[in-house]
Amino acid sequence: MTEAPSSDQLIEETLLGGPARYTRAQVEKLSGVPADYGLRIWRALGFPTPPEDEAAFTDEDVAALQEIRELLDTELVDEEMVLHLARAVGQTMGRLAGWLGGVWLRRLGQEIPDDQPVTEELVFTALAATEELRPRFERLLLHGWRRQLAASALHSLTTTAAATADPASGVALMAAGFADVVSFTRLSRRMDERELAEFVERFEATAAGIIADLGGRLVKTLGDEVFFVAADAAVAAEIALSLAGRHGVDPGFPRVRAGLAYGEVILRLGDFFGTPVNLAARLTSIAYPGAVLVDGELAAALADDDRYDFSSLRPRPLQGLGRVRPRLLRRRTS
Repeated sequence: MTEAPSSDQLIEETLLGGPARYTRAQVEKLSGVPADYGLRIWRALGFPTPPEDEAAFTDEDVAALQEIRELLDTELVDEEMVLHLARAVGQTMGRLAGWLGGVWLRRLGQEIPDDQPVTEELVFTALAATEELRPRFERLLLHGWRRQLAASALHSLTTTAAATADPASGVALMAAGFADVVSFTRLSRRMDERELAEFVERFEATAAGIIADLGGRLVKTLGDEVFFVAADAAVAAEIALSLAGRHGVDPGFPRVRAGLAYGEVILRLGDFFGTPVNLAARLTSIAYPGAVLVDGELAAALADDDRYDFSSLRPRPLQGLGRVRPRLLRRRTS
């Protein structure tokens, strides 16, 4: 009598294109990628190192490493570039997989009565549905990636044309901004898990829509906070003012405060770093509800824009940045 596959085996065969059948040495022999470099890629993707004698790799893993070996034969790609890309893929796909898994489990939870336990049969049913939908999800992911790649290329051209530092070297002159939910900890204590998830999802979705519509770039969301950038200081100002003022026109949107700073930032693996980023975060932390605080560089960049007014506040110490004089940004009233 054939033994029924375990849940782990079923997941592998359904989502990984087949069972794990190869050890590290076998993968090296089949793919042509040295074991030490293959392990560096594996770790960059966010996975732990498997024991040498464990069959931890699938046919798809071997095929992926063969593709990487062929990429390394081109002049534009080197080992460090592949590792950087693997790290970016691991971080991005890990978060996306976690998000999708959470949504999927919530959906299943709505279908399963509270008094019915989650059995292996239910897991198998969920996996069968996943396999049926997988091709469509994969096409959506690929399409989204290509659209984002095109947008990134256009953004790079715009930044270069504006002669704002040197994007090719990973440095650009940009406005960095944060917006966070006021008193989020207190608000979250009054919600159950489902209400909190819906609250965060509504905030993130609305904020992402505002940032995209106004021409900024959403870098990441942190539950009660969004981080965005814009090459144009005025675009960043409009985003921050719209987010901070949203509660006034949509009471369902939480009260938000924001901070902006302008200057040279470092671009790495789809993220942004540098003093303007740190300064924007610190300014957000000291802003009053509904207010937008900016640094002197951003105020100077908008000095000739008659849509905005600035009020200088008293200097105050900001962690790691010394004493800084914030400016309160407002729309000019006629």
